[in-house]
Parts: sequence; C-alpha cells; structure tokens
Amino acid sequence: MTVPIRPVPPFSAAVFDMDGLLLDSERPVRDAWLQAAAEHGVALSVADYLTVVGRNERDSHALLLDLFGGDAASLGAVRQRADGLLAERFSAAPFPVKAGARPLLDALRDAKIPCAVASSTGHREVERRLEHAGLRGYFAAISGGDEVRHGKPAPDLYQLATARLGVDTARSVAFEDSNYGARAALAAGLAVVVVPDLKPPEPAWQSHCLAVLASLDDAYRHRSVWFGIVDKP
Repeated sequence: MTVPIRPVPPFSAAVFDMDGLLLDSERPVRDAWLQAAAEHGVALSVADYLTVVGRNERDSHALLLDLFGGDAASLGAVRQRADGLLAERFSAAPFPVKAGARPLLDALRDAKIPCAVASSTGHREVERRLEHAGLRGYFAAISGGDEVRHGKPAPDLYQLATARLGVDTARSVAFEDSNYGARAALAAGLAVVVVPDLKPPEPAWQSHCLAVLASLDDAYRHRSVWFGIVDKP
C-alpha cells in the first residue's frame, strides 16, 4: 500500500468510523452471527468472522460465502437469523455509545470542527443507528458502504466523506477501530487515530498512524494538540 505523506495537527475536520468506534456494536453483531451459525450447524469461528469486520455488505457477503463453502442458502438463513437476534436485542434500545465518544464529539461541536461518519454499514442503517443512539446531530455528513464502488480498505468512503464535508483531506483526521478502515483513511490522505476494538492493530500500517489509543477518552485528552481546542476558563 502506498501511504501519502501523513498530515500533522492541528486538524480542521474529523471523520469517524461508526461500528466498534462510536458504537459498541461489533460484539453483539459478532455474537449474533456465531449463535445463528451454530444453530444452523455451520462451523463459523471467531477468527473466521473477524475477516469480515470493517468490510461493506457486498465484500462481507463474498467473504462469508467463501467461508460457507459457496452455500448461499445456508448463508442466507444464518444472516436472517442473525438479523432477527439483533432485532430482538436492540429494537427498543440502541447499541451502547463507546467510552469517550460523547465528550470528544461535544468538544468538536463546541469548537465548530466539522465531523462526518465514514462507515462500511449502509447509509440508511448508519443514519438509524446514530439517531437511535442520540449521535446523529454531531455529524454534518454521512457516507455509507453502499454508496461507493470500492469499500474499505479502498479510500473511496473517506474521499466521499471529506467531499461531502467540503474539507481538505490534508487537514483532516480519521478515527478508526479496524485494520481495513485505517488503511482506507491512510490511502485517502487523512491522518489516522486507531482505537482497536475486536482486532489488534497490525504493525504493517500501525507505524503510519498518528496514534493508537485505548479509548476515545484518550483522544479527548489530545483535543488541544490535535484540534487547537482551548477550554474556556
């Protein structure tokens, strides 16, 4: 992967992944898929499932179909059951918001730093999940995995998000949790902060990132250096 020269702070815009970064959704989705697969007698391991984390629906489907030995009927049945389990558990309550997300988003909003979401999840579902969690109002633009030809790790989603914000990628920073997402943002020319969720960062691209943090609480503590935010006395 060719990595552009990394932008340096202060940044004038921020782009966020959603699942596993803003919302604690990757674990329940994973667990629903593993349960559904087990109920249908399909051997789907955690390691197998992790290969699709961070990919859009089209790419995930192709990877899963291969894992299911090309059995589209079984894959469809497992997907339907997984969707049903998630609906049972989260139709009334939203996915939990990850630690540090609200303080960071509040600080960026107060400082008038424009923010967007670049998620492999489809646009309408991104809107629904963010609205349900009370986060939609923080974002001036949304780009979903169903809106680009090439999903993460291609740069398309981040290019779309920054274009919709009307900002320069060289003055923007991306917040990501997945390998695919970090590579996508780097390829688009953004600085990248990684907050790992289900998958650890990979040394091959970790060295190109601005930071690898334990949580968005840590990102909030960098708000002055990264965004020039000075708290009011």
